Amino acid sequence: MNPPDPVSAAESPQALAALNRWLAGRSAQERIAWAFKSLSGPHALSTSFGVQSSVSLHLLTQAQPDIPVILVDTGYLFPDTYRYADALVQRLGINLKVYRPQIGVAWMEARFGKLWEDGIDGLQRYNHMRKVEPMQRALRELGVRSWFAGLRRAQSATRASIEFLELRDGRWKLHPIADWDELDLQTHARQHDLPEHPLSRQGYVSVGDVHTSQPLQDGDVAQTRFFGLTRECGLHFDTHGSVAA
Repeated sequence: MNPPDPVSAAESPQALAALNRWLAGRSAQERIAWAFKSLSGPHALSTSFGVQSSVSLHLLTQAQPDIPVILVDTGYLFPDTYRYADALVQRLGINLKVYRPQIGVAWMEARFGKLWEDGIDGLQRYNHMRKVEPMQRALRELGVRSWFAGLRRAQSATRASIEFLELRDGRWKLHPIADWDELDLQTHARQHDLPEHPLSRQGYVSVGDVHTSQPLQDGDVAQTRFFGLTRECGLHFDTHGSVAA
């Protein structure tokens, strides 16, 4: 069975749903190969160089070695993350594109204080300023038409229903490992000898900024990011009103 045409999928929710059903029957590698062949370019991959990032980075750079890889450097990443990024860039030959907020950390704190300490409203303002705006600028400046991301349904309740392919803000967004679980990730990483993030050995299951990331305690994954107030920063989902219950 041939997949539905992306042009039809862009015009019809039914055709997009049919395309997602077709993608569900393909491997991650096949989804990526299909996307490079069928979806409009330029293509790009976003990454946080977090605990699980090496798998998506490996899959995409194996398929297209020079794909632009976007990192939003908030200025507050862990030192371990910066070193891990350097190691993976060298190991995989990553074509890294670093984007930063338009206001530096010292100036932001002088002007607004430590926004992440101001509850959900402060977090949303902080995340928009230091993450969402730089990412949107990166997508615009690089002319990205098809955006790859390593989101998975098993990561959180907010991601449990993500599709492999969606149309967002006029561009395609592909999640080639949306249906992978932890065992799939570990197996791929072992098979290809991918280095793990140093903080994973300290109990971190999700790594972002130093002041909004905590190691796993008592099995409560929701508490490992943003003080349990939200699981999303706004890069992939609208966080308006996304306060955890």
